Amino acid sequence: MVGHNTGGLSRPSLHFSGIGGTAMVAGARLAIEAGWDVRGSDNPLYPPTSHMVEALGVPVATGYDAANLDWNPDCVILGNALSRGNPEVEAALSRKLRYLSLPEWLKDAVLRARRPVVIAGTHGKTTTTALTACLLDASGMQPGFLIGGQPVNFPHSARLGEEGAPFVIEGDEYDTAFFDKRAKFFHYLPEIAVVTSLEFDHADIYPDLEAIIRAFRLMLRQIPREGRLIVCADDPNALALREHAYCPVESYGFDASADWRGELASLPDLPDGCLGLRIHRGGAVWGDVAVPMAGRHNLRNALAAAAVCAALGMNAAAVARAMAGFRGVKRRMEVFLESRGITFVDDFAHHPTAIRETIAAARQRWPQRTLHVLFEPRSNTVVTNRFQAEMNAAFREADAVWLGPIHRAASIPESERLDRTAIVRALEQHGVRAAFTDDVDELVRGLETSVAPDSVVLILSNGAFGGIYDRLRERYRA
Repeated sequence: MVGHNTGGLSRPSLHFSGIGGTAMVAGARLAIEAGWDVRGSDNPLYPPTSHMVEALGVPVATGYDAANLDWNPDCVILGNALSRGNPEVEAALSRKLRYLSLPEWLKDAVLRARRPVVIAGTHGKTTTTALTACLLDASGMQPGFLIGGQPVNFPHSARLGEEGAPFVIEGDEYDTAFFDKRAKFFHYLPEIAVVTSLEFDHADIYPDLEAIIRAFRLMLRQIPREGRLIVCADDPNALALREHAYCPVESYGFDASADWRGELASLPDLPDGCLGLRIHRGGAVWGDVAVPMAGRHNLRNALAAAAVCAALGMNAAAVARAMAGFRGVKRRMEVFLESRGITFVDDFAHHPTAIRETIAAARQRWPQRTLHVLFEPRSNTVVTNRFQAEMNAAFREADAVWLGPIHRAASIPESERLDRTAIVRALEQHGVRAAFTDDVDELVRGLETSVAPDSVVLILSNGAFGGIYDRLRERYRA
């Protein structure tokens, strides 16, 4: 166990600096389950993050301060949002406290004693991680997991699970910490690794797509020879990774060459809201499953989860039974409000490909309804014009599009900033009503006057979107 010098305490102790981060609060929960004495600190937190931190039931200081470390924990976990100049970073360095990144701590305190299943790729990580954990849990394997979102099937986003059991973890390619610029997944000791897709993202970390591909190739070197790599056959960049593997490789997707090939199927007694998926393996039908999610991208996620579970011993019938019970992940096509005949849906999509696929999924789920899409440009890549052409085209399948304020626009030179005017112009040329505003209240008022009953409002953001969710609840419930 890392840092087992108790310093007079009955249990080893950890301080999570930046405990409100999605992965950090999950890591804190794992530490509590493992018997550590846990405390933390962060800037003021707001729902839903504040609720997740409160549910830990541990002392959490508001604001960063060197005094927060005066309890002399055995180890300080420094979140990857922290950098030099943060009072707790400076205190940890000056006092020579033992400090680690969260991925480093997970590697030794959690993953070495388990069978890590690392779900990586540009798109679909959170849903595939949650679905795989749900399927394995239904099989009785007692898996652990760490999911980069809140799975509806479980009370929390992380669980320790049994030693020796699978541990399903979202393999983020983002950097680890200010003192470790490698991708987080380099610390995760994959026995099985899934790569869902490979596209350019995280322009603040990677200069180009080749740099991202290089990171994934290096990650493959950590898979043991008896392990397995599972890659998406529909994504050329992901599929090309098989040439760099040191272990058996399987592919999945809709491409005819896929080892795990899926096809949309009209299955008997298909429940409402489900898609029928027929899975072929090695040229023969492996099984039929009802997938309780919309969109072709989610059928791929289901194929990946099925391939992982088969590698760990589940058969087709067990996968099908468990799949039917999957209830999704919050902020992934989540209906959060229905009022006045309007359905409001929240989704995390923030990359042009994810935006396009999510809109297509909404069309599939609500084919006869008018689709209004609200988008907050927020990620470090999409706030720039790096994806300008792709963003101009990403929203075309919507009926109306509203673009919100660009996150931290003042910090981006205008010559490099996403051009919302160009997006609006391109959409109008394709017959899509479009507008943008920097005022979220104006956006909400505009919705109220232009969205008719029997419409769907799809909100796409990887952040808080200026509190629009609560504003909509207040206005439409009133």
